[in-house]
Amino acid sequence: MTWPLIALAIEREEDVVIARQRARRLAQLLGHDTQDQSRIATAVSEIARNAVVYAGGGRVEFSIETVDGVQSLCIRVADRGPGIADLDAVLEGRHQSASGMGIGILGTRRLMDSFQIESSRQGGTVVRFSKRLPRGRTIRREDLGAIAATLTAEGTPDTLAETREQNRELLASLSELRTRQDDLARLNLELEDTNRGVVALYAELDQRAEELRRASELKSRFLSDMSHEFRTPLNSILALSRLLLDRTDGELAPEQERQVGYILRSAQNLTDLVNDLLDIAKVEAGKVELQPRAFTVAELFGALRGVLKPLQTSDAVELVFHDIGHTAPLFTDEGKVSQILRNLVSNALKFTEAGSVQVTAHHDAATRRYTFAVRDTGIGITPEDQERIFSEFVQVENRLQAKVKGTGLGLSLSRRLAELLGGELTVQSEPGQGSTFSLTIPDRLPGTGPVPVDPAPRRGNGPRILVVDDEDASRYVLRQFASTYPGAEVIEAVDGTEGLRRAREDRPDLVLLDLRLPGLDGFEVLRRLGEDEATRPIPVLICTSSVLEAPDYRRLDRATGILPKASLSRDQVLSALAAALRAGENAP
Repeated sequence: MTWPLIALAIEREEDVVIARQRARRLAQLLGHDTQDQSRIATAVSEIARNAVVYAGGGRVEFSIETVDGVQSLCIRVADRGPGIADLDAVLEGRHQSASGMGIGILGTRRLMDSFQIESSRQGGTVVRFSKRLPRGRTIRREDLGAIAATLTAEGTPDTLAETREQNRELLASLSELRTRQDDLARLNLELEDTNRGVVALYAELDQRAEELRRASELKSRFLSDMSHEFRTPLNSILALSRLLLDRTDGELAPEQERQVGYILRSAQNLTDLVNDLLDIAKVEAGKVELQPRAFTVAELFGALRGVLKPLQTSDAVELVFHDIGHTAPLFTDEGKVSQILRNLVSNALKFTEAGSVQVTAHHDAATRRYTFAVRDTGIGITPEDQERIFSEFVQVENRLQAKVKGTGLGLSLSRRLAELLGGELTVQSEPGQGSTFSLTIPDRLPGTGPVPVDPAPRRGNGPRILVVDDEDASRYVLRQFASTYPGAEVIEAVDGTEGLRRAREDRPDLVLLDLRLPGLDGFEVLRRLGEDEATRPIPVLICTSSVLEAPDYRRLDRATGILPKASLSRDQVLSALAAALRAGENAP
């Protein structure tokens, strides 16, 4: 809807001034503030001047236009000129005439709420632009007469007065511009001060980051250096406790068996804590090296069943590994996957009083990712705690907390290991409804090469066994275990030099070799045994408490097997001895 207000002919420069004054007065009568009055007057002045200079004159029409309930002051400027040949270039800011026509058109488009222009060689140029009325201001049809009467009563505008007003606006604009320049200069100074402060802050942050890096390195180095010192006595306690429980040296009284059991469990808990701390320190230091190998879910679940069976201490809770049949094999670090699942199942069994713990696996052929899920019917986890449980040393308060023991490191370590494998560890849970922990990993470790070939077994010919270890307790445990092998003769050496000598002189059929030895360490002993033709056929079982990494495994490639001291038992040692001796007998 359009309601005409007034129209003016523009033929000369004086008419431009009058059009400017009428535009300002109309804007004032319609309720526009001083700034909008100046914007409207300036826009009308620029377009009207273009009509006079380039087209020899034209006409300015003012009206009230209503679109979708919104009213605007609309101005239409039409001329009888030859049109604008390069209008697109003018609108894009790529062209302006010597007298500044391009600046006037672009300036008007920026000042007004809407802007339209049409130009042709035959029809001249028509420019329409508008400014919305102030919020809350409404013009009715009957108001138009009052506005027209006001303009008529005021008569012909005083061009000199309008020129003075235009000059005043220009001075005000220049003053505002100077104020803004001063503000900008002040802001630049403040920004420079801020920049200096930011630079100083960054320097301080870099210093703190370097201090934290050194502290982290020192912590990791301390844990690495102390790991053997922690593990050696713990492994001795574990081995001696199992030796007693196996009745190797005679029967135990019921009370003695209970006491030894307490010792074994306490040592195992402390060993688990040390292992978790070391693993987290290695992850933080970026020193965890993955050992990918090909395996199947069935093999993984089969191994986990045996390892986790002792944790199922209540008949009210059933531990179920679901057989998923033949699926695509995985090529990733089986030990890390097994470690994560052991942590999840162990937690599920701790916090499930009745029902079941279900372990499943699903392979998505499209994304080539496996999802392992551990679902329990336990006490559940509140929504606000579901992210906290993955933080280090965090244990959520619950009614079972007093009955179960833990350090709060298992889930934090498991999530970090999952990320190292290229996957993620998440949880879904409701209080009282149980929890589901999901491990999602790619079926092939990113960036892995071909499947490594297992080292070939070495030849062994008889039951004479040489134990090389500098720890009295370790030698005692290994001697007691190995001596139960049928017909075995156990001899000992307390360091690497003596171990090489006895291997050359006594020609044992098998060597149980520790790695941390005074003088010649186990790596060097193994290398020299392989270089000597007389000792090269002797199979070597590494028995160590050290945490091995990828370079260590490569240096141990000629060893027949590796026995971790932390989990030594008589059955394990006898099984490893039998396998090594059989492999030696069958070797060509």
